Amino acid sequence: MRHTRYAALILSVLLTTNLPAHTQAQSARPAFQDNYADVNGMRLHYASIGKGPLVLFLHGYPSFWYQWKDQMAEMGRDHLAVGLDMRGYNLSSRPEGLEPYTMKHLVEDVRQFAEKVGGKDKKFILVAHDWGANVAWVFAMVHPEMLEKLVIVNGAHPFISERELRENPAQRYASNYFFVFNKFLAPGEQPVDESTTKETATRRAHTGFVDAEVKAGRYTEDDRQMWINAWSQPGSTTAGLNYYRANHRNPPFNDRHPASTIPSSWSAKEVTAGAKTTIIKTPTLVIWGMKDTAILASHLSGLDKWVTNLSVKLYPDDDHWVMLEKNTQVAQDIRKFIDDKDFPKESVYRAAR
Repeated sequence: MRHTRYAALILSVLLTTNLPAHTQAQSARPAFQDNYADVNGMRLHYASIGKGPLVLFLHGYPSFWYQWKDQMAEMGRDHLAVGLDMRGYNLSSRPEGLEPYTMKHLVEDVRQFAEKVGGKDKKFILVAHDWGANVAWVFAMVHPEMLEKLVIVNGAHPFISERELRENPAQRYASNYFFVFNKFLAPGEQPVDESTTKETATRRAHTGFVDAEVKAGRYTEDDRQMWINAWSQPGSTTAGLNYYRANHRNPPFNDRHPASTIPSSWSAKEVTAGAKTTIIKTPTLVIWGMKDTAILASHLSGLDKWVTNLSVKLYPDDDHWVMLEKNTQVAQDIRKFIDDKDFPKESVYRAAR
């Protein structure tokens, strides 16, 4: 009987070890804790797992904390891994109007939240994507003393983004949706449907990146339902778009939108107002899916001039949602970078001179 039990145990371990990573993740879901923090005049929802030093994850548009579930589960083994619903998203407060979504408020949300959840005068690690990365880059300039390390996943550096939007025709073309989000419509362009009903959320979750994750087997129908619930929150679509509108997130022109029709455009000087420095010395890892069609890989060119302690990990076959497509690998990238284990000490770029 004893040998039978041992044989069964060994077989179980072998089977589990050889399961695909996404199957293992689905069979043993981590226990995330839901909570709220009242900071900067907002009530911000967040999910967390683990205990220890704070690792704070910021999502992008049109997302919420859940995009980081696999990376949070990994870091939650020995850290307090926290996924924040940024203002306007999912279960967090949704202020009305544009001014509450300007960069200074988004950065201040992060500052107060990190102090409240991670502890005052304690450094923390910031991981961010897309719009969350826009905020994280600026945060690293405004509050460099608060950061231990910075991890950016497919997120445009503010100064390089301004360069690309002004000088790179391919990026101006790729960013045409910015004009639509900002209601600068060229002939034939349709405004965004900003309704947030269960029906519209369900349609969204059955197309695009969420549907791709389900079809790839990395998401279950329960995962899809999480996105449907988040996208059904009243006013959440408009709030997400207000990030673009409040911060003039668009090129100064492109082939469909003459400069004379565009009243304002992205200004790095404007969004980094109040920065202690524009040169980031915090140890920084940039992870990039090279098939991103929204934020082109040209954003990596010259990054070392703005970030002096830089490492870069490229994913040639993945796109803007690389943390979903390569969930386990990206989690390990973050782990190795934070632990300083088996991670290249030298960037793919030379140090800035």
